[in-house]
Amino acid sequence: MPLGLRVKKKATSKETACLVKSEQAGAGGDGGGGAGTNSPAYPLIPPRRLVFHTQLAHGSATGRVEDFSSNQELYAKIAGVFEIAPSEILYCTLNTPRIDMEKLLGAQIGLEDFIFAHVKGIEKEVNVYKSEDSLGLTITDNGVGRAFIKRIKDGSIIDSVKTICVGDHIECINGENIVGWRHYDVARKLKSLKKEEFFTLKLIEPKKAFEIQPRSTTGKSSAGKLGTGRETLRLRSKGPATVEEEPSEATTKAVGKVDDLLELYMGIRDTDLATTIFEAGKDKSNPDEFAVALDETLGDFAFPDEFVFDVWGAISDAKQGRL
Repeated sequence: MPLGLRVKKKATSKETACLVKSEQAGAGGDGGGGAGTNSPAYPLIPPRRLVFHTQLAHGSATGRVEDFSSNQELYAKIAGVFEIAPSEILYCTLNTPRIDMEKLLGAQIGLEDFIFAHVKGIEKEVNVYKSEDSLGLTITDNGVGRAFIKRIKDGSIIDSVKTICVGDHIECINGENIVGWRHYDVARKLKSLKKEEFFTLKLIEPKKAFEIQPRSTTGKSSAGKLGTGRETLRLRSKGPATVEEEPSEATTKAVGKVDDLLELYMGIRDTDLATTIFEAGKDKSNPDEFAVALDETLGDFAFPDEFVFDVWGAISDAKQGRL
């Protein structure tokens, strides 16, 4: 109950004893018996409460979510608001109900951002003939075990299969269920498929709206606010979420460049991974130190030497203001 709204009642002897003890602990250095201004019995500054508005992307009433520290907790909160299973949510976009891969929710949410949840829609199964080594596919994931298609290269093998769309969740590859895999494992699996053979993808596309009008004035007014706030809520897989200052323009450009290189060499896009790579190299004085730091931090990825060299170049450009 908020301060100032408590209903006064006659204190019991036990409550009186506790209050006296609190007052003595908070007394000033002059020996007075009054409670100090920062006495724990009288908190003056309540903890910061962060509340975010949310809707289902295909249309729903507006709900409110708060008190979450990770993507998994956020999905569970949204699912609770709309009375659906958390596994029904494929991913979320910020400030738009459209399938806009530039507005995907990652590990950071602007404090004024509006969250749209995209849920499971039509299931489909497609056969693809791998005539080239590259499929022209970029994979990302939602941070809670669901990988999906973030980009399709024009003129590529996947581009020729019109039933495969950006935003589709990849559930199975050749009958193998990959729910729970990270996006780089999915990209590695697709890359390892044999050339000149068919393979099968089981996909789930997000549910679409029947109308294209804004779902509420709240949703409309929040559109386009991504990245406009000075603070963001950073979600973590372990530990509490933290409110942080928005990254500088130079850092944002550098992380974007690293993300471009991830797509080029690994077939994935992941702003959080790109940020980790940038952080590993920004304080290093030469590429050898960076390579060692990257191996210690993300050795399981086995990044090719060309990738490490190009990333170091991007970090060097960022340091010297050339991006």
